[in-house]
Amino acid sequence: MTCSVVVGGHFGDEGKGKIISYLALNDNPSIVARSGVGPNAGHTVEYKGVSYKLRMLPSGFIAENARILIGPGVLVNPNVLFSELDLTKIYDRLGVDAHCAIIEPKHIELDKQDAHLSGKVGTTGTGCGPANVDRVKRVSKLAQDLPELNKFITDVPLEVNEALDKGETVLIEGTQGTFISLYHFYSWPYCTSKDVCAAAACSDVGVGPTRVDDVFVVFKAYTTRVGGGPLPNELSDEEAKARGWFEVGTVTGRKRRASPFNFELAKRAVMLNGATQVALTKLDVVFPGAKNVKKYDDLPREAKVFIEKVEDYVKAPVTLLGVGPSAEEIIDLRCEKL
Repeated sequence: MTCSVVVGGHFGDEGKGKIISYLALNDNPSIVARSGVGPNAGHTVEYKGVSYKLRMLPSGFIAENARILIGPGVLVNPNVLFSELDLTKIYDRLGVDAHCAIIEPKHIELDKQDAHLSGKVGTTGTGCGPANVDRVKRVSKLAQDLPELNKFITDVPLEVNEALDKGETVLIEGTQGTFISLYHFYSWPYCTSKDVCAAAACSDVGVGPTRVDDVFVVFKAYTTRVGGGPLPNELSDEEAKARGWFEVGTVTGRKRRASPFNFELAKRAVMLNGATQVALTKLDVVFPGAKNVKKYDDLPREAKVFIEKVEDYVKAPVTLLGVGPSAEEIIDLRCEKL
């Protein structure tokens, strides 16, 4: 039984929702715990022909026997939370830590009206930055203060650690990407309002570093970035569309700027997160012959060359390969490489 953390390796949008969903289905966790900033990060889950776009609930909700938790480090927008509960119907499995800070309408308005945040930085307008300011000032409303959340209130660190004490499997779900971390950003001020690396994910849910067995860093087979800030070797929209790399963000619907896979940043992400395993998604987009392939040996030669180059460069094993959009379309190499 293990405690695993899943984080993004570039600028977000790496396909963490897909990897987390697969691990939730395959590894039988008793708990899936959400870390990260709040509803400014969107994860897409495709499962049994249904596409879920989530901003508050963990993507791992599809593990039908798992307890679904939101850690104390996460900002909560009750409206978004209840909307997603109505979508997923997991009312009886959800727990929200009492110490989660609440995003109020005033925070969303401040986010949208602030010329620096909405203009230069290009935030999502979900109120996370201003809500984190209030948290730092110690004036935030907390989840424990809202009657409508009362039935969900729990002690997330206690639940998670008790599960680990019993030898159960816990999956910690990160959001966004390493290089928009408040501390480890690629370019200032184009980053989010807190750290989003693996160590922060542990802190967000109340798990000490000695309890973590694996850190999965997720990379897409190409690199994308939403909002402001430089993107090395950025492609034009026309070239991105021609390659099939043109995407829009889950939360905002804004276009994702695209570039070829950034090996230098990938290597640094493995270092910053202490990654023990690497997941590569959207291999089928860059290498169409990889689509729906079931075994590594059947992948196109050029896809294998790319995978081997990633491993050699970042010095960590590539163990999960995304070859299609759904949670089940994964080649799992963990037994072979670990």
